[in-house]
Amino acid sequence: MMNTKALFILIVIAIYGTAVYFHTQNNKTLRSGIGPTSGPQTSQDEGQLSEELSLQNIVQRTQPDLKDNNTKEAEMSSKTCHPRRQFIFIKTHKTGSCTAVNIFQRYALLHHLSVLIPTGGNLLAWPFPPAEQDYVHTPEEQYDVLLNHVVYNKPWLRSKFPANTAYISIIREPSSQLRSAFNYYSLPRLLKIQSQNPVQTFLQDPWKYKHLSEAYFDFCNVTWDGTRNFMSFDLGYPTEGAEDKERAHRYISELEADFRLFLLLEHLDESLVLLRRLMCWEVRDVLYDIVSKNNRSYPYKSYIPTAQELTNLRRWKAVDYLLYDTFNASLWRKITAQGPDFYEELRYFREVKKRVGTFCRTCKQRRRCDPPSLTIEASKWSRQFAVDSKYCSRIQSQELLLGKYIRERASKEDRKEWTIMRVADNVLRIVQGLPTVKYKAQAE
Repeated sequence: MMNTKALFILIVIAIYGTAVYFHTQNNKTLRSGIGPTSGPQTSQDEGQLSEELSLQNIVQRTQPDLKDNNTKEAEMSSKTCHPRRQFIFIKTHKTGSCTAVNIFQRYALLHHLSVLIPTGGNLLAWPFPPAEQDYVHTPEEQYDVLLNHVVYNKPWLRSKFPANTAYISIIREPSSQLRSAFNYYSLPRLLKIQSQNPVQTFLQDPWKYKHLSEAYFDFCNVTWDGTRNFMSFDLGYPTEGAEDKERAHRYISELEADFRLFLLLEHLDESLVLLRRLMCWEVRDVLYDIVSKNNRSYPYKSYIPTAQELTNLRRWKAVDYLLYDTFNASLWRKITAQGPDFYEELRYFREVKKRVGTFCRTCKQRRRCDPPSLTIEASKWSRQFAVDSKYCSRIQSQELLLGKYIRERASKEDRKEWTIMRVADNVLRIVQGLPTVKYKAQAE
């Protein structure tokens, strides 16, 4: 009985002591002059005020948690987080990846990162897993960065890069991606379509051309279809799975778990502001040249499919549309989770991008920068930085030139005999009735 009474007394003392402590802390908060000055507060109001002030301090120090399917851990703000310097950028075809890769190339050069370099050219190994002779080896067989066209192959990449490597890619609205692919890869010739608008002709009945659109790369036993699910193919989904909806859903769920972020070409500014936050980079790191890197003109570039043609396309490119719809929704969920501060930074980013673009364009026109540099003042999202001729040169450079700088910095020779054959060139070989080849030298 005495033990029970003693325990009861101890509990009462503990509760009383806790109440006194919080009352004292709340009074200190009010006396500090931070709280409202319009009249006295009740004890309950004081406690609520203290909680609100604590929450405000937390919000000011960190970015909001990212609530998303298969989310990663929340990232701290640039004041407290650490920049991510291990990343893989899977370059998809005809998605604006040449504009985006400039950002990652500049970052790798600026921070002297170890880049996995193709033995020759700028294609790592497409559309097949890299062989030993296809890339430059380091003594420890570990790398920080990959920046080239390569089909996503998780087991191979995990064997070369640290476990905490951030996987990033870029995708595009499938209809516009198809039009770009039609033009660049000479698909009308492959499909034997002769019309002023071959995309329109194709979309009236895509299945009619299936026996022609499926290009077989005999040297590696891979079937590729440039009209169907091209982006998904780049991300590791086989052409043969085009009709398997369950398999497609499973695979895209895996991509959600594996990838840190998919940039969307149609919302590139929003994507890059989010990238900056997730990677804890500087604003200067994610700026890009306002002049498109590989902008081409062709008659059907702006063609808008009819409702029926779009229905046909959604059925034909079902996996690519599932991919795009999934990561389009994911992007906006992540942005919403960032809070209204995100849109303040977006406006700031666009303003800085415009100023830097104007300055660098003038430098290029005059062949010198006058004044020598542009100062971007510090903001809540960025430290002060200067834009000079070197910065302008790199942001305006084509992928091949920056790739050359990366190779030279690594003191690695570009071995032409190991240059991978471009997809467009192999497509032309198919049109001409010639066998496909892995290396460009094999066609000479």
